[in-house]
Amino acid sequence: MARIDELRLMTRVARMYYEQDLRQSEIAARLHVSQSTVSRLLQRAEQEQIVRIKVSVPTGVHAELEEALVTAYGLQDAIVADNVRDADEESIQRDIGGAAAYYLETTLDQRECIGISSWSATLLAMVRAMHQIPRPIGAKVVQILGGASESQAKVHAAYLATTLAERVRGEAVFLPAPAIVGSEDARQILLNDPSIYEVAELFDEVTLALVGIGTVEPSPLLASSGNIFSPEELDLLREHGAVGDILALFFDNKGNPVQTPLVNRVIGMSLDQLRKVERAVGVAGGKRKFAAIRGALEGGLINVLITDHFTAERLISQREATDAK
Repeated sequence: MARIDELRLMTRVARMYYEQDLRQSEIAARLHVSQSTVSRLLQRAEQEQIVRIKVSVPTGVHAELEEALVTAYGLQDAIVADNVRDADEESIQRDIGGAAAYYLETTLDQRECIGISSWSATLLAMVRAMHQIPRPIGAKVVQILGGASESQAKVHAAYLATTLAERVRGEAVFLPAPAIVGSEDARQILLNDPSIYEVAELFDEVTLALVGIGTVEPSPLLASSGNIFSPEELDLLREHGAVGDILALFFDNKGNPVQTPLVNRVIGMSLDQLRKVERAVGVAGGKRKFAAIRGALEGGLINVLITDHFTAERLISQREATDAK
């Protein structure tokens, strides 16, 4: 076949497929060629630029930023929520929470074991935004950070796990212990209690972990829970270079764990366990949390990030500046 004849056939096939909305099988029948030939001609039409496919990104979708985050920080995935500049923290939490809810609804696997942290306002926004999935998948929702403290705080911690379990039509498993106890000895006694030990054993079975990312300065929600360190202890963490925490475990700007005796007073999943989870999803954003989010990414503490687009832009800018040095 002469080249002009092949180009003519490619063009005809492309017009029938893309402009007339005919199926490949219908085109094959009309032109008396095989369906594999139609498929090959469509591929060649793209190579010859007879067909040029352009993806039009809708306003408010930040696909390039998401791809840049994945590349820059070696992530499995990144979800970037749209929000207005200088939005308040509550608005940012609501936007990120909505994006996280949709991510969760559309990516859950059968028999998923979901770990969820306590004391995150953004995770709270996520569970409130979620719709119930259409059919049970045999999911289990495990509380991976202690929550029991004063009564109001206990209700909040239980609400996250209970509501998420309802949304995924699964079973909630609670960790009946405070997030932070008074001493290492008290922690060990509690971990030896069968009701706590059995839940802690599930941490290694978690396939999807949902965690907030906090700063050294506790959020109002966390401060009201009673699950915090004293001002003197927080000063100690700052002296050791802490920039943020996940699961009440603090890390520096490179994501390295900050080693102080305070580590041995936390009841919950460890950072080493979190790193081993198939999908460790950090849900956080806003200016106040930037250093903490970047530290978590630098240390590989999470492999999926759900954040706002101004934080995402800054994360990419900082990485490019670091790589340029």
